[in-house]
Amino acid sequence: MSDSQGAPDRAASGAPGTGPALPAEAAPIAAGYAFTGPALDLGALVWDGHCLPDAQIRVPLPMLNRHGLVAGATGTGKTKTLQLMAEQLSAQGVPVFLADVKGDLSGISAPGAAGDRVGSRAAEVRQDWTAEGFPTEFYALGGQGHGIPVRATVTSFGPVLLSKVLRLNQTQEQSLGLIFHYADTKGLELIDLKDLRAVVTFLTSDEGKSELKSIGGLSPATAGVILRSLTAFEAQGMTDFFGEPEFDTSEFLRTGPDGRGVVSVLELPAVQDKPQLFSTFLMWLLADLFHDLPEIGDADKPKLVFFFDEAHLLFTDASRAFLDSITRTVRLIRSKGVGVFFVTQTPKDVPADVLGQLGNRVQHALRAFTPDDQKALKATVKTFPNSAYDLEELLTGLGTGEAVVTVLSETGAPTPVAATRLRAPESLMGPVDGADLDRAVRSSPLYARYAQAVDRESAYERLAAAEAGRTAQDREAARAGGPERAGGTAAGERSGREEAGRPSLVEQVVDSGAFRSLARSVGTQLGREITRSLFGTARRGR
Repeated sequence: MSDSQGAPDRAASGAPGTGPALPAEAAPIAAGYAFTGPALDLGALVWDGHCLPDAQIRVPLPMLNRHGLVAGATGTGKTKTLQLMAEQLSAQGVPVFLADVKGDLSGISAPGAAGDRVGSRAAEVRQDWTAEGFPTEFYALGGQGHGIPVRATVTSFGPVLLSKVLRLNQTQEQSLGLIFHYADTKGLELIDLKDLRAVVTFLTSDEGKSELKSIGGLSPATAGVILRSLTAFEAQGMTDFFGEPEFDTSEFLRTGPDGRGVVSVLELPAVQDKPQLFSTFLMWLLADLFHDLPEIGDADKPKLVFFFDEAHLLFTDASRAFLDSITRTVRLIRSKGVGVFFVTQTPKDVPADVLGQLGNRVQHALRAFTPDDQKALKATVKTFPNSAYDLEELLTGLGTGEAVVTVLSETGAPTPVAATRLRAPESLMGPVDGADLDRAVRSSPLYARYAQAVDRESAYERLAAAEAGRTAQDREAARAGGPERAGGTAAGERSGREEAGRPSLVEQVVDSGAFRSLARSVGTQLGREITRSLFGTARRGR
């Protein structure tokens, strides 16, 4: 790890009290981090170019559900900061979720490699460094990549999140919500994308026009736009992400046999060209946790800490309703014991309403090569509390593995801004071998539960069966009436039969024995709408 501050204390030993004396100006900063309870050790205070190992910079463990931001330019060490924090959380029994966008976080499962740079950094910050791996589960969205497949049903994903993935405007988003409402009330389960496409296709067909009119505010043109968006989405290979078995997000809350928290690493490089999909999918995971977890208020430690890498992708082109839902989720999930850390390049990537919910900050170096960079730098400085440093100068001079830190103290008050030389992770700083990764995935007890996709009867199959039955009835009637009746009068006869009381297509589906059996099996009642929460997400049952 490099250091741009020219510290003359490179030879400082790991023994207490042998580092440079604590300057009077730095004493208030050091006092602000002298916590008595359990905490994560981030590193040592840096003042006037000197690393002061007697002044340890820490984050109180109970405050990690107050959320946070890890920011900085590319190559400044954000990923190693995530790794460092995840290791210590796991060691203290807190499960961790990591979104592995660049594919280099799998190393947290393996012991790190000792070397001169690691040894030098450990001595500088007075770290008792030991090579150690941590209990890890590997996941992949829809099975695209190395990892246990993570899937969601369309109905639990909900209309708001799906609208963002499909790039629908606000009117179309509202219309999609009406389609979900219709499917819910009619008992048409939306498991995968072909189910949703089947429902929209039915509503835009001649048979479904009367049903479409019953959905207030949904025009045939808007339904057609949604159908075309779905078709294009499927053509891009997105079908694998939706289906069953649906992933149970409570798997992220596990601890290992030794009491350490399990680190869940979601591999995302395979979907980097689909940024809206994976960022929205991560939001579904968080919303689903919010939906299921009970309120616990303030706790001794979080139930889970969720690191949301490349967070700017989540907010790009987001509707006002979507941003409001994110803000509410972040604000309310704290009381359920979940901490959320957004990881991005500059604080301006995160909307102000969300940024205001983030109590812990680790800001790595920023670059100021262009006028836009200078503007971003000044905006970042304004987001910090009063500082004893010249932050504009400091933030452009930080080396890799250094950051400006401010967190919430044990009393909930912001700590003084502290330039920090960060500790070295104890696990492998890089990816593990692909063969080792595959073995770890296949040996997981979760692999058998989620690896094989299941395609059971749902809206697509029921609508297709009902259509086939209707066609067969029409053919039968046509044969019985002879060629003349099979011709121009067939449509009129069909209309007459319907007026005489023949059940409609949807009624045929709802009244079928297969549907009634399935409805009983999932514990729902026909005609009852699924209860939807933030983002319109829902889950009928585990």
